[in-house]
Amino acid sequence: MNTSFEFLDYFIFVAYAILILSVGLWMSRDKKGHEKNAEDYFLAGKSLPWWAIGASLIAANISAEQFIGMSGSGFASGLAIASYEWMAALTLLIVGKFFLPIFIEKGLYTIPEFVEKRYSTNLKTILAVFWIALYVFVNLASVLYLGALALETIMGIPMMYGVMGLALFAAAYSLYGGLSAVAWTDVIQVVFLVLGGLATTYLALNTVSGGEGVVAGIKTVYETVPERFAMILDESHPEFKNLPGIGVLVGGMWVANLYYWGFNQYIIQRTLAAKSLREAQKGILLAAFLKLIIPLIVVIPGIAAYLMVNNPEILGSLGEAGLQNLPSTEQADKAYPWLLQFLPAGLKGVAFAALAAAIVSSLASMLNSTSTIFTMDIYKQYINKEASSKQTVTMGRISAAVALVVACIMAPLLGGIDQAFQFIQEYTGVVSPGILAVFILGLFWKKTTNKAAIVGALASIPIAMYFKVAPKGWSTSPIFVDIPFMDQMGYTAILTMIVIIAVSLMQNKGEDDPKGIPLTGKLFKTGPVFNIGAFAVMIILVVLYALFWK
Repeated sequence: MNTSFEFLDYFIFVAYAILILSVGLWMSRDKKGHEKNAEDYFLAGKSLPWWAIGASLIAANISAEQFIGMSGSGFASGLAIASYEWMAALTLLIVGKFFLPIFIEKGLYTIPEFVEKRYSTNLKTILAVFWIALYVFVNLASVLYLGALALETIMGIPMMYGVMGLALFAAAYSLYGGLSAVAWTDVIQVVFLVLGGLATTYLALNTVSGGEGVVAGIKTVYETVPERFAMILDESHPEFKNLPGIGVLVGGMWVANLYYWGFNQYIIQRTLAAKSLREAQKGILLAAFLKLIIPLIVVIPGIAAYLMVNNPEILGSLGEAGLQNLPSTEQADKAYPWLLQFLPAGLKGVAFAALAAAIVSSLASMLNSTSTIFTMDIYKQYINKEASSKQTVTMGRISAAVALVVACIMAPLLGGIDQAFQFIQEYTGVVSPGILAVFILGLFWKKTTNKAAIVGALASIPIAMYFKVAPKGWSTSPIFVDIPFMDQMGYTAILTMIVIIAVSLMQNKGEDDPKGIPLTGKLFKTGPVFNIGAFAVMIILVVLYALFWK
């Protein structure tokens, strides 16, 4: 079996790169007689149609952390990791119906801007700094590291060169063109992402079935390793600490998903750039349907790789190459790059282009959102309040470049982490519960005060860190022992909400806050397309969990 790149693979990959750069640069150009302003650069001129929004949401979301990290978690724990994807579909519907109408009505550029309108400039600045640090030191750095790891595993490119190459590719069009270039190239990236992902899934399932096809492959995997298809893990399972049984459905998973899809700048920015609220909601609906099939291309290959590695007959049929860069439970993130070796000429180029598309689109999205938050919420607030539109766009490009350089320095330092998807979730989970508490109460409880939100946001960090580092043995109570990080997130969110509610009631004596948001039923009214689509998504989710509830 040939594991090296052939001319056709290089041709497909180079053609993909040229296509993305060409479209990105074409969309970046200034229209005749019109100089790019802040709305053009940060919100694509508020002109995105629903299908571009849906595609861009998925392209921004699916990155190396899914292809490599989630496949690695599929290798280590099985289908249970798919809850992140399937519950995200339900979360997207909640965001589309209850959060988006408020955000779009207020004409926001950034999520911190909402904090200023609902609370205060001080809290906005605190959260803006939170987000910038999280994007640069966790998100950007981890995506660069995982992408470079794939290049190193598949093509032998040294880690530092891989990091620099991916960074330059993403910067080539996103720094100049802003969200418009990012969103429109994302439409193309999603096509490569899905086709390439399906090619890898086909290869893995066809291999485990002895060449009898995908359906036979799924049957073989399901019958051989049925424990890998349990959605609800038992306490005895070694991965229970990452996916704590029923707590996945009713606990911290909601914190992770509501924060990520509802209050995460590089995700929600696409919907803020929609032509209208209805268009944004249809885009969210498309993304929810796509979320239902994502496990097929990012989790199933990891499960199939687990079977291949642990079946001497299949492993032997792969030849000498099958023993190179072999994934293991200790190095589960090698599963996806290991599978890519065995694709035939041409398909290998498509699959590698899909992986690059996932990485580059997420990098471009994170860069654009980091620069948006820094420029609109820090630069214009504290450094240059009278900045012209041209100065604002220039600062956006400079801040994105600086963020990218810092992330490039940090990325190689992440070497050695296993199951990177879980690593990202765990460390994002330190700040996300506090942010979620501030937003949920700010949106839906009119008594929430600015002082209470600041106290809650600041208190959430030591609360989260306490759960993470508290010594064992103080008590038999689960609050004082080492508990799964997903449960930690749930506890942190609840305790932070209690702090905010208590301070609000003491401060305002039960009266509504002057900045509380008046809510009406009309604000949350959705169209028939969204309603029917949402119902279909929920029916599919019920069927999926009924099938794999073990």
